[in-house]
Amino acid sequence: MARTPVWKSIAIALTDDIAQGRYETGGKLPAEAQLSARFGVNRHTVRRALSEMAEQGLVYSRRGAGVFVAAKPTDYPIGKRVRFHQNLTREGRSPAKRILTLETRAASPREANALQLDPGSLVHVYDGLSLADSQPVALFQSIFPAYRFPTILEALQEQSSVTAALRHCGVEDYTRIETRITAKLATATQALHLKIAEGSPILRTTGINADPQGHPVEFGRTWFAGDRVTLTVGGES
Repeated sequence: MARTPVWKSIAIALTDDIAQGRYETGGKLPAEAQLSARFGVNRHTVRRALSEMAEQGLVYSRRGAGVFVAAKPTDYPIGKRVRFHQNLTREGRSPAKRILTLETRAASPREANALQLDPGSLVHVYDGLSLADSQPVALFQSIFPAYRFPTILEALQEQSSVTAALRHCGVEDYTRIETRITAKLATATQALHLKIAEGSPILRTTGINADPQGHPVEFGRTWFAGDRVTLTVGGES
């Protein structure tokens, strides 16, 4: 089995330090010499790790001053109610969504099963990019039963918010009835959108949201940049 490169292990360890609050946003990381001593490696290896973290948008360097924390991973609750804007606002981040595609097509067998539709039924599909403080944190795909929400794509075009679009279509509230989390490696396309290296760790969630009567209203998939979001499971959200 392939071993994780030493520089990548260092980057993971330092990212975890940031996530645990050992280094605050805007704070300075230890000097290269200190990090070299801590991890038992040469400075070149440390620089490779810091360069990777800079590419991920986690740190930045100032000539003659050192390397500083640009951002720490955002806690993202996965509970009964999963709301992107609320989750990020609660963490003091500025949320935004970018529409990639809006389309109507036939449901795949898995999508039809999740939404309790007949095979081949039409669904509306919303592919987008989620951002925190203008930094990409996740790719997502939301799928809705077309027969029930004939105008949801128009609503999404205007607002980009799933919660607002569902409210526009008469669904005032919805809750998560199932969530699955799987570790993956970023494909070339995902890496391009998320501004990470191909093969970087990502977390994929799949979930089903239902209205108060228990009828599925959305089947969603989200691919989170692994070092920018910490998924926390449980609670009301």
